[in-house]
Amino acid sequence: MTETVLNKLGGEAALKQLVEHFYDLVESQPEGAQIVRLHMDGHGIPATRKGQFEFLCGFFGGRQYFKELHGHMNVKLIHEHIPIMQKDAENWLNLWDRALADLGHSGEHVERVRATLRRVALVLVNDGAVVGEGSVRQANI
Repeated sequence: MTETVLNKLGGEAALKQLVEHFYDLVESQPEGAQIVRLHMDGHGIPATRKGQFEFLCGFFGGRQYFKELHGHMNVKLIHEHIPIMQKDAENWLNLWDRALADLGHSGEHVERVRATLRRVALVLVNDGAVVGEGSVRQANI
């Protein structure tokens, strides 16, 4: 069996715990306030928690829940309607770093996760402009 990032993180249950902790931080920390506001223009944080788990599960080598539901995993398309500033991306990344550390995730695979999340977050920065349709390759870890 191939050792996926999902397996190295501890499987679906551990990923679910990580996503839940991340969004607990988003909702409770000052640097998450704008992230919460951005999600309120969409389906809200509860739906985002679910969607983030479904996306990351497939992204990290597990079942492709998000793709099964939505037909793609194009992060640019998913976020094209959201005005994302550099500071928003940095805050999102800082909260992911904290969530990973809080739950004791470490090692080479976690550093790869951090680097990949950084690449994805920065590609989504549009300096507040709503982006039109386009495509981007799915990031691979």
